[in-house]
Parts: sequence; structure tokens; C-alpha cells
Amino acid sequence: MTEASFDGFAHPALPTVDEIRAWALDPHSVAPEGRQWDLTLATDELVDAWLELAADPTCPKRSFALHVLYIYAGDAVRTKFRVHTRKRIDRLLERAEETRDQYVGLWAANTRALIDQPDLFDYDEWCNGGLVLRPRRLSPGANRR
Repeated sequence: MTEASFDGFAHPALPTVDEIRAWALDPHSVAPEGRQWDLTLATDELVDAWLELAADPTCPKRSFALHVLYIYAGDAVRTKFRVHTRKRIDRLLERAEETRDQYVGLWAANTRALIDQPDLFDYDEWCNGGLVLRPRRLSPGANRR
């Protein structure tokens, strides 16, 4: 079977949790057309679903879910928690650490490092998928572009 656009979204720019799960678990679906769809999905309403999907090794869109988590955390820290509250981030980090998934755990460690040292934020790494494509633990003073 070939990849196909997913017709399960009533409004692709405002998907529900159930629509996101259905899309992410469909191995043949592709992201809807449009620029920066990933950026629109890093919301408080969807973040718990993204965490569950990122921690599921059988999820075909696991890397995408992890990518959205990096966007979410990066936005929170770079806006000094105006977009997403510190309380919400802390709760999400606790849940992430409970998953015992290595990639979600790495996201949590990197997010904690970013909170401690906000200048670790690099748009390409946090919002364009760099930390998903090249998974690694960030360290203070690390070389950044």
C-alpha cells in the first residue's frame, strides 16, 4: 500500500486527540498539506497524546510525536513559559520520565537542560527536528550554531 493523505481530520489545523491518534497509528498516512503543520500541533490540548505516541515503539509516527514534544518544550522555555506554563511542563516531564522510554527520556533530559540554561535553545534543533534526527544529550556549553 502507498502513502496517502489522511481524510480523518475534520479540520487539519485543529485536530482532536482522537484524530491525532488515528493519524499517528496509520502507517500509510502522511501529514496534511500545508506549511508548518507540526508547529500548530504543539498545544496544551494535544501534548499528552504526543507523549503517549512518542513513548510507543510501535507507533509509525513516533519520531513526529517526539518532534512535536521538542517544539512544545522549546516554545515554553523560549517564551519564558508564557505559551505553556512551567507547571504544565513539569507535569509533562514527570510523566515522560515514568515511561522509561529512552527517546522520551532523552527529550525530558534535554528539556530540563534547556530550562536550566535557556541559551541551549537552537531553532533548528528544537523546532526543525534536529534533536530527533540526531538524538543526543545536550550539555551546558555545548557548541551551537
